[in-house]
Amino acid sequence: MPEIVSNLIDVYPYRMQDASPQYLLLHRDPAVVYAGDWRMIGGKVREGEAASEAARREITEETACNILRLWTVPSVNSFYERETDTVHLIPAFAAELGCAEPVLNHEHDQFGWFDFEEALERLRWPEQRRLLTAVQEELARGIPVSWRVE
Repeated sequence: MPEIVSNLIDVYPYRMQDASPQYLLLHRDPAVVYAGDWRMIGGKVREGEAASEAARREITEETACNILRLWTVPSVNSFYERETDTVHLIPAFAAELGCAEPVLNHEHDQFGWFDFEEALERLRWPEQRRLLTAVQEELARGIPVSWRVE
């Protein structure tokens, strides 16, 4: 029976340009896992760390950007990893960032700010596309205060 784990987080970063979101995607370096993929921010939750704390830390580590607003996406990324026979359940967050030029860590070799359709086309994983769509829809509706991470 597969093991079910929840030790990762996803963050869908964006900035507002003329009242429309632009999404930050990071291109994975050839020397790391998921090499060559365009992805949002992701990472592991450390021992004793809340998922929202991991989200903040990963944003800082991967972009050095200022976080203007962090909120919980009311869904999770889920996928099966055959090599380890593991089902992953990954809390998802969205973050409005206050920078134009992120400072990338060793995991990434480039970045881009993309409108929704461009970002959707670049994301390879179906669950990531689904969650980006959820972020886009919620930004259009307005983020409920209860979803905000203070």
